[in-house]
Amino acid sequence: MERPLTILQVSLYHPTLGPTTFANVPSRLEHDTSPLLVGRALDAHLQLQLPRLSRQHLSLEPYLEKGGTRLAFNLKALSRKGCVWVNGLTLRFLEQVPLRAVNRVTFSGVQMVVHIEGGTSLEAFVCCFHLSPSPLIYRPQAEETDEWESIPQEQLPPGSGQPAPGHLGFLDSSPQPSPGGAPEIQLQREAPDSVLY
Repeated sequence: MERPLTILQVSLYHPTLGPTTFANVPSRLEHDTSPLLVGRALDAHLQLQLPRLSRQHLSLEPYLEKGGTRLAFNLKALSRKGCVWVNGLTLRFLEQVPLRAVNRVTFSGVQMVVHIEGGTSLEAFVCCFHLSPSPLIYRPQAEETDEWESIPQEQLPPGSGQPAPGHLGFLDSSPQPSPGGAPEIQLQREAPDSVLY
């Protein structure tokens, strides 16, 4: 009997660029349990044509939690020149954060919402990509600048829990805060594989 795959429903939006930005985005992508790369390189699994995007900008990394029976995912920043904003946290080069059931991500002007629907298969997962005609995330600055440093890391941007009217139903669910009010998320930093001096 075939085991159902975990499905990542991924919605994408960019405020200024046209359809060519997303020309290489498949509607459905089945992937093994290796990291799924996002960037402008030809070997990126999700290839986007953006001038400020690194060849490998970020990755979605599946893993099995200790004692777990379903795939969980980390989002890892791979760009040295840009940061990635995930659920109110700013990730820099090689920092990573575990993903929740619904995740709001921005990078290089792209707004991305990732909704994880768990399955029982541990060998592969599926990404279903949707292009949004209107914004998915609302926050004061859509660009990745040093001004991000002034935004408290645990504070979600204004209105981030409210998707635009008429969006897919899975965007309506908001993450539940922990008893202390701040999300229970910890950044993880890995050392680069090789460092040149």
